[in-house]
Amino acid sequence: MNKKIILSLIAFVALVGIIAPVAVFAQSGAPEQCKITKDAVADQKRVDKSDMCPSKDSYCQFDKGYKGTKNDDGTFTWDDSVKYDCGLCCLLNSVYTVTDWIFLFLMALSALMIIIGAFNYVTSAGNPEKTKTGRDFIMYAAIGIAIALFAKAIPAIVKMMIGMN
Repeated sequence: MNKKIILSLIAFVALVGIIAPVAVFAQSGAPEQCKITKDAVADQKRVDKSDMCPSKDSYCQFDKGYKGTKNDDGTFTWDDSVKYDCGLCCLLNSVYTVTDWIFLFLMALSALMIIIGAFNYVTSAGNPEKTKTGRDFIMYAAIGIAIALFAKAIPAIVKMMIGMN
């Protein structure tokens, strides 16, 4: 009986933690533009070698596909001379940003695990249990590094799936 109450409470908190932010952010409506922050996104080309995405540190307007710059007063100046694929560019920009953060977090965690594992291994003084613990920490860190490197490949996989390059 007690386990059911605890599981129900955990499920309720998780559900509220997922639904509440969605409900709050849904009140503001859909964004009208995004900022291109990655060089790899800005370098995308179409088949005819023209730019697919606007340059880094510029904005891309979703409904018209125009490149823009943000003025000091918070308004935007839009250049309508070239149309861009803003939806794809902003999606790819978001994928690059998320995978960069995943890579950074996993590499920092792996480095910390290697340090802890090495410390356990060196200070084991022949204790087989402590030696195994140190070896396991280092092995799990190596797995974390492999997953972090895979995270860097995700943008290329997404580009292939959506037909870019």
